[in-house]
Amino acid sequence: QVRLVESGGGSVQAGGSLRLSCSASEFFYDRYCFGWFRQAPAKERERVAFVTDAGVTDYASSVKGRFIISQEYGKNTLLLRMNNLRPEDTAMYYCAAHSRDRWGTCDDDQKYSNWGQGTQVTVSS
Repeated sequence: QVRLVESGGGSVQAGGSLRLSCSASEFFYDRYCFGWFRQAPAKERERVAFVTDAGVTDYASSVKGRFIISQEYGKNTLLLRMNNLRPEDTAMYYCAAHSRDRWGTCDDDQKYSNWGQGTQVTVSS
């Protein structure tokens, strides 16, 4: 089981920026999906963005153009740069990962089998 640890959350005013980081205990799969999710109180979990081993990225429409997902060199650290934050971005943010086969996609949230414990992001108006 790969251990994932998030950091970088905090409190910021609307319009501000934060960078989240997720460190993996080891590099896990040749082919993978590595993503960020968030969950606000009384709301369903939402996939924010993912990146694949091939460098393909995808974003939720609510964050497109404001958030950037990337990996650090060596690939065992996932980053999420969040710009122009809004109060509705307030949530617990989690990173998650799973392996994929050659033609596998990353948009099935049920396949994410490795999860971190989360980092809180709070955006005030």
